[in-house]
Amino acid sequence: MLVIIKKFSSYALSALVLVSLAGCLASAPTVRYGDSKAVETVTTEFGSTDLQTIAETMARSLLVSGVVADAREAPTVTVAEVRNKTTEYIDTRVITDKIRTQLTRSGKVRFAVSINEMQNQVDELKRQNQTGLYSSQSKTKMGNMTGAKYRVEGAISSIIKQNKNVRDVFFVFNLNLINNETGLVEWADEKEIRKTASR
Repeated sequence: MLVIIKKFSSYALSALVLVSLAGCLASAPTVRYGDSKAVETVTTEFGSTDLQTIAETMARSLLVSGVVADAREAPTVTVAEVRNKTTEYIDTRVITDKIRTQLTRSGKVRFAVSINEMQNQVDELKRQNQTGLYSSQSKTKMGNMTGAKYRVEGAISSIIKQNKNVRDVFFVFNLNLINNETGLVEWADEKEIRKTASR
């Protein structure tokens, strides 16, 4: 009788585990890849389409500006942080990274390390020059970094209007190219985006 009870308990436990697993599998979401360039309209918050639109517009505009288009050699630029002046969290570094990637791919602009990347650059130079681990022929030399002639900086702002039926969000992104020596703004552009959600 004890053996039967133990077997029954074992079967009951196995059945319980299977039911639990089936429940987990049944409630698991279906995941699939989508088109990364497709228009994303899930919410009125800043999204992937906004990021791509801003980066493409700014990169295209800067490439046809006189600073880049008329330059004999690719100008050297560094990136400052884009300020987020909206009420929502936006990773502004991903915006500047995307713009920098598109400009670098063009071959018409060269980028020096940004303020945020400078510590990594300094650490690498120290590692090669002060640890005694590298041969004098192969280590990079101190004092040879290229200073950027220009810096890119900007901001993203938003205006939100809503009532019980409609939510309207207006984003404006502006970007400036500043001459580091003179302090003059050599190029500026902006991109506006409006998103509306209704019940």
